[in-house]
Amino acid sequence: MFESIPDNYKKLSLALGFFDGVHRAHRKVILNAVEYAKQNGIKSAVITFNTHPAEAAGKEVKYITTIQNRDELIKSLGVDYIFSIDFDKNLMDITHTEYLDALVNKFNPQAITTGFNHTFGKARLGTSGFLEENSKKYGYEYFLIKPETLGGEVISSSVIRKKLAAGDISLANEMLGHPFSFDGEVIYGNQIGRTIGFPTANIIYPEELVTIPYGVYAVRITVKNETHKGMMNFGIKPTIDETNRMPVAEVHILNFDDDIYGEAVNIDIEKQIRTERKFPSLEELKKQIEKDLMSC
Repeated sequence: MFESIPDNYKKLSLALGFFDGVHRAHRKVILNAVEYAKQNGIKSAVITFNTHPAEAAGKEVKYITTIQNRDELIKSLGVDYIFSIDFDKNLMDITHTEYLDALVNKFNPQAITTGFNHTFGKARLGTSGFLEENSKKYGYEYFLIKPETLGGEVISSSVIRKKLAAGDISLANEMLGHPFSFDGEVIYGNQIGRTIGFPTANIIYPEELVTIPYGVYAVRITVKNETHKGMMNFGIKPTIDETNRMPVAEVHILNFDDDIYGEAVNIDIEKQIRTERKFPSLEELKKQIEKDLMSC
């Protein structure tokens, strides 16, 4: 499973996990590995996967972050190396003992850090207790990071996905410790927004991400290295086209009128303003947009 990684990465401080979203609890795990490495004059590394393990079992998984954005967030925490492994059906059949043996033989870790609920190996028998029990045998220090809570609720990727899917963006962002966001390229739309005084940048919402409810959101959009306030409509635009069933993200950027077709953008979603609904006319839609802007 580690065959593609050169053998010159030894005596590392490892953080283990998938880390979708790199939320507040994830950061404690990763930063513990980084801090141990700094204190002991060694390098830190994250061992993770290119796809969620559940996908190898045939389940559909919607992500909080794309893999590229996840890795960027991890790197921002000062990790020296990220080793992202392909999780396939062969890896599903490896026992927890075989996985730990391979991990130790490859990296000779001086320390391993995981979250309280991290598991690995066939039937998920590799637990924090298993890592603790084998620490002396393999010569590593084991660190278990306790649950992080917010409002009495344990922070986890699965909980955050549920918050996002329900439109509770503000709480999801609190749990993440950073805004839920996505990247894309500005494409041509039908330009109806421009005719009513609200031009928009159209961006395809990444299919692999958690689908948020159709509606209007306060956002910040970064384009050409500058960040602007904006308002995003995500949905099927029922007022304009009743036949459309493909959702699209349209962002009206406040006090901005540059030509940005083809530009790469990043959109941070701050909160939901309202759910999507059909209006009797474009004039009524325009009036509602003016009200929505007051909430941005």
